[in-house]
Amino acid sequence: MTSDGPSPAPAPGPSPRSGAVGRVRRALRPRPLRPALDALGGLLVGVRTPGRATEPLFAQAPKRWQRWLPYLVMGAAVASLLPVTVVVLTGDYQLGGGWAGALAVAQTVPLLLAVTRPLHAWVVVLFSDVVGALLLIDAAGTPTRAWPWTPMVIVGYLLLMACLGLRESVRTLIGVWLVTGAAGVVLGAVQPDHVIATQALLFVLAGVMLVTTAALRGLGDARQKIAEQESISEAERARRTLLEERTRIARELHDVVAHHMSVITVQADSAPYRLPGMAEPVQQEFAAIAASARESLSEMRRLLTVLRGDGADGERAPQPGLSRLQQLVEATVRAGQPVELAMAADVPDAVPPAVDLSAYRIVQEALANVVRHAPGAHTRVSVTADGGEVLVVVVNGPARDAVTALESSGTGHGLVGMRERVRLTGGTLDTGPLPDGGFRVAARLPLTEDAS
Repeated sequence: MTSDGPSPAPAPGPSPRSGAVGRVRRALRPRPLRPALDALGGLLVGVRTPGRATEPLFAQAPKRWQRWLPYLVMGAAVASLLPVTVVVLTGDYQLGGGWAGALAVAQTVPLLLAVTRPLHAWVVVLFSDVVGALLLIDAAGTPTRAWPWTPMVIVGYLLLMACLGLRESVRTLIGVWLVTGAAGVVLGAVQPDHVIATQALLFVLAGVMLVTTAALRGLGDARQKIAEQESISEAERARRTLLEERTRIARELHDVVAHHMSVITVQADSAPYRLPGMAEPVQQEFAAIAASARESLSEMRRLLTVLRGDGADGERAPQPGLSRLQQLVEATVRAGQPVELAMAADVPDAVPPAVDLSAYRIVQEALANVVRHAPGAHTRVSVTADGGEVLVVVVNGPARDAVTALESSGTGHGLVGMRERVRLTGGTLDTGPLPDGGFRVAARLPLTEDAS
């Protein structure tokens, strides 16, 4: 008889899904190789070509222990090779103790110089190795031993090749390698009997070491160039972002100001029709206002075209110059500002285009500043050409009847803009207040095209 009760639950155990999740988590755990990889990256930074002829190897490595690494390696090599060389030369090769000690010092101690001047160290070590090979020809224990390069010589020479490969040019490395092979060939002519020839061994191992270390140095140089290019690209991106932001601001400013200027133009043009019976002088005043508004809109559109980088339309539109200075003064006079202009009729014809535009803009900005800060003040504009330069002088008196300036919230960039235009043409600018409360702007602009 069976029971209708619930069946017993299976014993708990690991499911396949939980095992897979565990494997993924173990795979995502930090690996102990991460510090080693970081240290290797720091060494690659240090193996690039030193900046100065006497700069130690790894001098540009990021960590202190990495900068000291060449000294530690060479110091340990000298400390171990020096006594071993003495023991092997006296015991195995049966060379005299005095000669063995002298050769050991000459073949190992110059390795310390290889950290800063590996080429000089190579000259000393190669000479010492050749002298040692010649001395070992008559040694009693030389037969059945390695000659002309003993095992200690090969180890020290390979360390020296590593230092050379990390510093010298490819042409120098090829020369060092060929001289090493030539020295072995020359010594082969006086090779004693029954020795183990090591000329080919050192020649091959030296070439491998030079190629390997030169490749590492090239990798370090490549990383440095990539870092420099990234910094240059970052600066270019910042500059491009700045230019794009300026263009955007210019577009927005154009949209806002153009709307209001368009409204002014329409109101001024339609005033005679909306207000019948208007006197003739009043109609002319409204017509002048509309003309000035349209001119301002045209100049703003040309400036926006230049900022957008599309100068096709801007190049076709004529730029203002000294020939239009009279119109500028008349417009300022109609605005209620008493202005006098003194300029010879032949001055605009003798001025280069860049100077012509800069002179006009300087007078325009100076008159705008007078309207803002000294409304009603008597102003005199003088333009003369003499001695290879144009002299532009704008002088205004104090504000009439101590009237408050119409605008006190200016940006303060008017004089800065004048200085930029004067600097562009290679001229000079002199500005400053006058004792009677007025202001003076004087610009000297050279007439030569080179200055512009």
